[in-house]
Amino acid sequence: MKEDRINELQNYILEKERASIEELCSVFNVSKNTMRRDINQLESQGKIKKVYGGIILTDKKTTEPFESREVKNKDAKLIIAKLASTLIEDGDIIYIDSGTTTMHMIPYLSDVKNLTIVTNNLHVILKSLPYQNLNVISTGGTLFRRTNSFVDSGAVSSLKKYNISKAFLATTGISIAKGITNSSSLEYDIKKYIVEHCDKKILLADDTKLGKVSLITYYDLKDIQVFVTNQKPDDEYTDFFRSNHITLIAP
Repeated sequence: MKEDRINELQNYILEKERASIEELCSVFNVSKNTMRRDINQLESQGKIKKVYGGIILTDKKTTEPFESREVKNKDAKLIIAKLASTLIEDGDIIYIDSGTTTMHMIPYLSDVKNLTIVTNNLHVILKSLPYQNLNVISTGGTLFRRTNSFVDSGAVSSLKKYNISKAFLATTGISIAKGITNSSSLEYDIKKYIVEHCDKKILLADDTKLGKVSLITYYDLKDIQVFVTNQKPDDEYTDFFRSNHITLIAP
């Protein structure tokens, strides 16, 4: 009976890719203690990973390594980073997401006074070292090397202490139908928490991301406030942004 349930649990996660403890208890009609024991068994086999509030399918290496992503469209990323930096004011408390675009904002922040940056992006931390005006707070957590970002429930829990006014978000795909997507399920919880708890959501992405859908959706596109990109999108997207009162910033 137990082995049958374990197999069914594994198949359920393969299909759903993520689930909460409450959902699993309801689906399999067992107590939380029983479900936690089943989860521990699957985790010990490397088939799933426990995250804040539930479990996810072990990352299937769908995420392109940081080193190869960093060199793609670099000129566009620098343009976007410079434009995004103009949205930051003295005294702001901001979140800078993981990604190869967001990290390029740092050199443009050298004159901002009393700026606090909360981040899970290792390269944002390292690039901030020369700038004494930047107060940098790391989320901590486990370093996920394919994105050079900190993940897991510890990173999410640390964010609850901070009142973040603006979040500068990254994505690997943007779709009107599927929203803002990301290729790594391991980063889902921290991205989801940020977009649900910050005051202003600012999405940074070059034009190659438009119309693409990655592994997992972490937010609806219509619910961001600002979209920063390197060139004006086509009419489908500009009309969508206008109808949803989203500010478009492009050269």
